[in-house]
Amino acid sequence: MTTIGRRALALVVLALFSSLSIAAPARAWQAKPKPAPAAAKPSAKLDTVEILTSRGRARFTVELAVTKAEQERGLMFRKSLAPDRGMLFPYNPPQRAAFWMKNTLIPLDIIYIAPDGRVLSIARNAVPHDETPIPSGGVIRGVLEIPGGRAAQLGILPGDRVLNKIFPKG
Repeated sequence: MTTIGRRALALVVLALFSSLSIAAPARAWQAKPKPAPAAAKPSAKLDTVEILTSRGRARFTVELAVTKAEQERGLMFRKSLAPDRGMLFPYNPPQRAAFWMKNTLIPLDIIYIAPDGRVLSIARNAVPHDETPIPSGGVIRGVLEIPGGRAAQLGILPGDRVLNKIFPKG
């Protein structure tokens, strides 16, 4: 082999080893894929909500979404919700609100509750993943999310009385 041939071969071998040693660390710098969100766990804060309808009482065990983080997450990423379960979002002071279904995997009935404890409006069977805001239609003191279709099954209508410690008795 000639001197030029040996030098060319040495350069090729050196280039191969250099590219291998550079390629391995480069992978370490690549962005790692973000893990999928962990399955949402129920809040430790539970309460009871009853709604007085023309058909009788509808009773729910609810998780309380009190903090800003709890309210932002809501029922996102839940794969199911038992028929007698829900989430209550209290607002103090009362205010207008709009909810959406981003990252929500199941249909929900969203019940907006006026400051006097009466159902103001109901968004029935809100569509999973829909990012369209669903407005309350007025000032509210709380929002109750329950499984989609339950409000109709139980006969819950605007004007029905909601019983919970955040609403006045009357």
